[in-house]
Amino acid sequence: MSEMTSNRPYLIRAIHEWICDNGLTTHLAVNAGFPGVEVPQDFVQDGQIVLNIAPRAVTQFVADNDEIAFSARFGGMPMTIRVPINAVVAIFARENGQGMAFDPVDPPEPPTPTTPELEKKDQGRGKVSHLKVVK
Repeated sequence: MSEMTSNRPYLIRAIHEWICDNGLTTHLAVNAGFPGVEVPQDFVQDGQIVLNIAPRAVTQFVADNDEIAFSARFGGMPMTIRVPINAVVAIFARENGQGMAFDPVDPPEPPTPTTPELEKKDQGRGKVSHLKVVK
């Protein structure tokens, strides 16, 4: 049996819709230190940021299976926000706190850097040269 995809993005979208349908304000708590998070650092407290994602507060809102992205204003300045799904700590209604918290997810391992120079060095290792020194 194959492994199923994460239910986290589906739950986030469903709870966001549920909160909006009830006329409340959706807030998203985010681990601001998670790789790929793009938020205004001036508003991060204790490594987290709480974002108002109510339709009246954001534009160009997209929540897919990998990330949540939208435009919003912070201190009057427009900014594009990007939040990987696994960086979401909780989604809840501001007015009554109802929503859902999520277990923390370990960030993915960073890819091993490769450069053409390193690849060329690795290609030559372990091979015997066919060249001879001529005097």
